[in-house]
Amino acid sequence: MASTRGPKAPRDPVSRDRAVRVAVDLADAGGLESLSMRRLAQALGVEAMSLYYHVKNKDDIIDGMVDLVFDEIALPSTDTPWRTALEDRAHSARAAWARHPWAISVMRSTPGAATLGHLDAVIACLRGAGFSMTLTAHAMSLLDSYVDGFALQEASLPLSEAVDVNTATEDILAQQHMMSGAFPHLAEMAQTHILQPGYAYGDEFAFGLGLILDGIEAAHRAASG
Repeated sequence: MASTRGPKAPRDPVSRDRAVRVAVDLADAGGLESLSMRRLAQALGVEAMSLYYHVKNKDDIIDGMVDLVFDEIALPSTDTPWRTALEDRAHSARAAWARHPWAISVMRSTPGAATLGHLDAVIACLRGAGFSMTLTAHAMSLLDSYVDGFALQEASLPLSEAVDVNTATEDILAQQHMMSGAFPHLAEMAQTHILQPGYAYGDEFAFGLGLILDGIEAAHRAASG
């Protein structure tokens, strides 16, 4: 009896680039802890040992994953005022960490071409605006610490876009009686701010970013004057 099966669809060849992209998809779906060389090989449709023809080890995969995420972040341009460029970059970075929350914990892995090119573009933006190298380093450290820290905290809070806000609100209300006695200031903030219609923790990002950029701008003016 003739087989009714059609020809197998051609499989994309395995390469480091494809392995890294599939690894990002796996980490996005299940977190970095769910990623293993065996599971990655299964997703690619190959034996685990054959992966080592294309990548050195799991650390090499993670380095490539972080580099891929950095490639999603908007590069600041020397043709744009430095403050606008870095503000856009900060919002773009926060969005990238939100899409790939696992990357926050490993973003300081061995940098690849995209990561190094990104950092170089930030330095070029600030130096082009007349920042000294010292102030450039200060500004980069301050901005990255704020963006990365905010993204990490945002990913861990119960009142995020990924969580049922109604459920989280009910949990807070259930504790409100206890809080009002033991922690009156927390209870007041919950009632008058967090539980108000339209509240979103992410709205705090622009406020803090503005304060930091104000401070950097003031330091730049003082150094220039």
